[in-house]
Amino acid sequence: MPDPTLPTRPTPARLPVTPGIAYGGDYNPEQWDKAVWDADHAAFDAARITTVTLGVFTWSLTQPAEDRFDFTVLDDIVGRAADEGRQICLATGTGALSPWIARAYPEVTRVDFEGRKHRYGQRHNACWSSPAFRRLAAGIAGRIAERYADHPAVVAWHVGNEYGGDGGACYCDLCAAEFRTWLRARYGTLDALNEAWNATFWSHRFTDWDEIEPPSALTEHWKGRGYTAFQGITLDYYRFSTDNAIRQFSEEKAAIRAHSDLPVTTNFMGFFQPLDYHRWAPHLDFASWDNYPPRTDEPWRTALTHDLMRGLKDGAPFWLMEQTPTVTASRDVNPVRRPGIMRLWSWQAVAHGADAVLFFQMRASRGACEMTHGAVLDHSGRLDTRAFREVAGLGAELERVGDTLLGARTPARTAILVDWDSWWAVEMADGPNRLVKYLPTLLEWGRAFWDAGAQVDVVPVTADLTGYDVVAAPLLHMIKGDLAARLAAVAERGGTVLTGYLSGRVDEDDRRFLADVPGPLAGLAGVRVAETDAAEPDVVNPVTFTGAEPVVSGGRLLFEVLVPEGAEVVARYGVDFYAGEPAVTRNRVSGTPGVEGHVWYLGTALDQDGLAHVVRGALDRHGLLGPYADVPGLEVATRVTVGGDQVDLVLHHGTEPVTVAAHADGEDLLTGRRWVAGDAVALAPAEVVVLRRA
Repeated sequence: MPDPTLPTRPTPARLPVTPGIAYGGDYNPEQWDKAVWDADHAAFDAARITTVTLGVFTWSLTQPAEDRFDFTVLDDIVGRAADEGRQICLATGTGALSPWIARAYPEVTRVDFEGRKHRYGQRHNACWSSPAFRRLAAGIAGRIAERYADHPAVVAWHVGNEYGGDGGACYCDLCAAEFRTWLRARYGTLDALNEAWNATFWSHRFTDWDEIEPPSALTEHWKGRGYTAFQGITLDYYRFSTDNAIRQFSEEKAAIRAHSDLPVTTNFMGFFQPLDYHRWAPHLDFASWDNYPPRTDEPWRTALTHDLMRGLKDGAPFWLMEQTPTVTASRDVNPVRRPGIMRLWSWQAVAHGADAVLFFQMRASRGACEMTHGAVLDHSGRLDTRAFREVAGLGAELERVGDTLLGARTPARTAILVDWDSWWAVEMADGPNRLVKYLPTLLEWGRAFWDAGAQVDVVPVTADLTGYDVVAAPLLHMIKGDLAARLAAVAERGGTVLTGYLSGRVDEDDRRFLADVPGPLAGLAGVRVAETDAAEPDVVNPVTFTGAEPVVSGGRLLFEVLVPEGAEVVARYGVDFYAGEPAVTRNRVSGTPGVEGHVWYLGTALDQDGLAHVVRGALDRHGLLGPYADVPGLEVATRVTVGGDQVDLVLHHGTEPVTVAAHADGEDLLTGRRWVAGDAVALAPAEVVVLRRA
């Protein structure tokens, strides 16, 4: 097993690997006759497709039996793409089991959370603890790397596909045994484990490692996934499951490394709760992810997720590995992307650090569950569809921009901290309000920063915070290591820290601090929590901010009654027995002589207007409000090129035309149009400007 205390500090990324922004996507020509390939590649030329991801689900083709390998089809696919001048991201094909593996080794199929042993089917169907799966997966990865390592068209390796399935975990006997091994490495002794898990509760004190069972519906989770009798056990199983996936990925990567030093990645899924991507990041050569937003009217969600992917590798560029050109096929209702939206979202990815814009899929599948999923080419292969015309138009724009943005960095002086441990811990806590969810809260805070035009890094709690003026830490439920001291350092050098309800409540083992809430953050915030009330979502408690022009907001879900211990009261509750009591505070912190920092504490889940009031005040203090902070839906994201040029990408997500004063002098790399600061500029809905500053 990997060390359960895996480092979370990202290692340097291995980009760029292409001469320009990689453009293309998942291509599965093994699904069609070769006659179709000719038309496909002609269409790809017309759309300026430079890069294809090949072989994602070819295991059953390349290894039809344990002792037989057949690379005939993959050779043809790779050779044809190379002959057409495409760059190749080549997959190991291990994203789904071959049927013969499950038959020969029944151990490879998973046992689910309810204790049911699965038979062969679907794609997320392998147990990462299975010795047979790990051996065979590493074996095919090594064979493919050996065969294609020196192929000039191959630029990167793609391991697996969207690691996950059934909560990202298996509950079989093999996993139980590996979990116990992982626990031995983490705790050393049963006494230390029992102490961490508070095992004297409900007579759970373990006297033998073999007594420990994975937490499932048959053991600790008597009311479902989110309800556990022992948070420490469940928290550790989440950690173990992440490390188990990393081990399997790393074994494939090691098999590749025996033959090739090209960069290796796997495609993440944004804010995916079951697996801790920060623990995984050091093992990637570059980050990549698949963007399928659940709504089309939340551009801040996608922006924040791009920022998370960029933050996995210390701000290095990432790959947008998948997106749909038109429609998804995974939800009950799958609306088509409106005209211009695919282009807008593609440029948004580039604006936030993408060095690749790739689609799933290049040609629509003929059968099975994704045959209605959007594609660059539909089943007829027509080139006059709206989707293809838009893809071709974007390809021409990326070709026009060339390598200008390749490898460009995204400067930010604002950070939002994300912590999977806190995510897991706060959502399985038995109180005070289970309706408080981590991701929705994070997105509300992220929206407030996005609306204000702030450039944001989304980083782990282990990140170096010295370069940030504003650090936001919503739902920082768990305080680990020296985090409290590093947040204090931000304030002591004059920065601003924002945190709030349910923060500072538990240690790294999910045990409550034997101190006033917010625990290690209390001194920094200058406040303690006397009581925590909770209510249903339709209950709103008015929250009034003081000032020359009082702002009235609304708090919901949780209402911490705050007792200032050095902090000033910024807002108070309006109703209930704690009417008039503090709801929001700000503590002034002195560190460097003559320098004052601020620490905000929000005792309730403010509505978007109230949250915006706090966030904009913090940003304005440091001059970090964006140039179009008062124009709804108008985003500006900056990248600094390898040569030192500043390029501002202006993205209009609104549904109506707007006219604004140009924020800078420069040239639009897409149209050649010149901007002069202060001049009126008209922007249509979904318009994109790539402005290289003068």
